[in-house]
Amino acid sequence: MAPRKFFVGGNWKCNGTGEDVKKIVTVLNEAEVPSEDVVEVVVSPPFVFLPQVKGLLRLDFAVAAQNCWVRKGGAFTGEISAEMLVNLQVPWVILGHSERRALMGESNDLVADKVAYALSQGLKVIACIGETLEQREAGTTMDVVAAQTKAIAEKISDWTNVVLAYEPVWAIGTGKVATPAQAQEVHDGLRKWLHSNISPAVAESTRIIYGGSVNGANCKELAAQPDVDGFLVGGASLKPEFVDIIKAATVKSSSA
Repeated sequence: MAPRKFFVGGNWKCNGTGEDVKKIVTVLNEAEVPSEDVVEVVVSPPFVFLPQVKGLLRLDFAVAAQNCWVRKGGAFTGEISAEMLVNLQVPWVILGHSERRALMGESNDLVADKVAYALSQGLKVIACIGETLEQREAGTTMDVVAAQTKAIAEKISDWTNVVLAYEPVWAIGTGKVATPAQAQEVHDGLRKWLHSNISPAVAESTRIIYGGSVNGANCKELAAQPDVDGFLVGGASLKPEFVDIIKAATVKSSSA
């Protein structure tokens, strides 16, 4: 089976102005990064900037929305449907980010329904999972991420267009990073879960990426872990160091 292609996503969260967007995209467009056969790069601006970014961004990078509605559009004020994203030719969507789970009360079941609906409409999904500090300290990390993954697995049959993003909630935006060993342990556990509960082929082919205070300084060591297939980058994706994180893909290609 072909090796899993390294994946780097940039989640801009709720940040930026039109001017900021132009600056960030200019930096990305001018960057020298590994080719598309080595790394897949996706950036996720807020909804209002999606058409602008898509129009300006280099063709070898794709765009993602940060969320979408759980079913067909209609009388759901303030929501954006999967169909709208497809209509705008936005190929990816991030679903189940811990900020939405915590702040918007999105449950495992709702996230799973969102993933299933987005996939049914032809979107590719970055599905986020991860434990809180309390859960890690209680020793329930694997139980938590397995339950989050199981909810998704019960609603979908095809994992081809899913990237699983493991983001320990205690490491997001806090400056605390899971050590490479901690990240590898969970990624390995998730891959074993997929192997046992879905299939060996899905376990082998599904990319499991890490998110949580990834930056230019720690990305190479994290990328060297055998089950870390890339990153979902928050704050650093708004800075030029995002380019350095993309370049961490060469750690994998040189060891392949």
